[in-house]
Amino acid sequence: MKSITSVSKIKTEFSLQNATSNGGIKIFLDYLEKIKFSQALMDLHCSKHWNAVFPVHRILLFLIVGWMLGCQRLFHFRKLQNDSLIQRLLGGRCPHHTLLNKELKRLSKTNPFLIPNLKKLNQQVIAPSLPTEIILDLDSTVETVYGNQEGAAVGANSHKPGRKSLHPLLAFEGQSRLCLNAVLRAGNVHSSRNAGDFVQETLDLLGERRVKYARFDKGFGGEEFYSLWELRKIGYVGKMKWTKRLQAEVKQCRYWKRFVDEEWVIEGITLIYQATSWNKPRRVIIIRKAQQFYGDQTQMLLESDWQYEAIVTNLEWEPIDIWRFYNQRCCMENNIKEAKYGFAIDRIVTDDFAANEIDMQTKLLAYNLYERFKKDCCEPIQQGYTIARFRLEFFQCAGVMVQHSRRIVLKLVDDFFNRHSWQRIADKVVLLE
Repeated sequence: MKSITSVSKIKTEFSLQNATSNGGIKIFLDYLEKIKFSQALMDLHCSKHWNAVFPVHRILLFLIVGWMLGCQRLFHFRKLQNDSLIQRLLGGRCPHHTLLNKELKRLSKTNPFLIPNLKKLNQQVIAPSLPTEIILDLDSTVETVYGNQEGAAVGANSHKPGRKSLHPLLAFEGQSRLCLNAVLRAGNVHSSRNAGDFVQETLDLLGERRVKYARFDKGFGGEEFYSLWELRKIGYVGKMKWTKRLQAEVKQCRYWKRFVDEEWVIEGITLIYQATSWNKPRRVIIIRKAQQFYGDQTQMLLESDWQYEAIVTNLEWEPIDIWRFYNQRCCMENNIKEAKYGFAIDRIVTDDFAANEIDMQTKLLAYNLYERFKKDCCEPIQQGYTIARFRLEFFQCAGVMVQHSRRIVLKLVDDFFNRHSWQRIADKVVLLE
């Protein structure tokens, strides 16, 4: 039987050099080199003094790698400053975490075109992974703050009522989970504020790519918003508010078409309805559902048993198909959660509004890089992993940088439990063109 040594008798010394606790991220760093991401950052042409120790593209690259590795705040970058692998990536030295705040503020003042350029770079990143026909999903989210950051204001905040917040607007692609566009807004604006301009900017960024459908919730709407889709001949489905006027019209309907008779009884009708703010009537789908109870006697459904939903659309589909297509938009909530909990877009890092928008764009860029990396190099079972799980399974692996005979070798732990899957991903990265 092997003897057991008391932990208190094990000596400790801080003498291990050239070590990294994130050796597994080498597969992702290799991927960034394959797609020439560093060169793309250099092409942003951000001005800085010629003898600056840390050019802008290295600052942005350091931020993106940090968000990938789970940093939530700028001071969390302290743990990466002496990481041997990250130092090799950045040319032998990492910027101090206090410099990142200053750099974001400086960039917001000296490079007014950085945000639109980052959005264009984002399009270059996601272009190979976008489907031929795009489903555009729109939504907004609340980012609570605990200070006096610029643009923060008291608005609709269901999680922290009365607390100041920011209110970004986001557009995702409904099939690939990629973020198409985002804009940071003050916390006291409505969901639909400047939504038309945001949609127009998103369509301009997509260029020749065809947007076939758009989906949005009841926070968006209005004559101008609906007309935008109709003029571009884009099919849209959007939830409507259940108003008294709409309810009165529905009560006059006597003939409902039943679609499902299982656990839920689902019925639907189609109305040609014109709201007071609309210039013309539009097709509105009304769906009502009630839970089915099985017993010895036939169930009698009362008016109070029904739950009603209204969806405005320009599509000529059956009501049940419209309803199911809209419900697939719920996946966007998971995408926003991944961006928040995985890449910390809800963590406001400075007190400058423009600097915070630059930071949000870098985080969403990291989000899209991760989604594209999974699609290009990972096996099907790993393509559903959140970034938190992927870090645990593949990135968090101890290693040591060894230099011998003009060669540099990253030695990872021998008993890394995912070494075979990691190696298969590494092989796919090598084969990329």
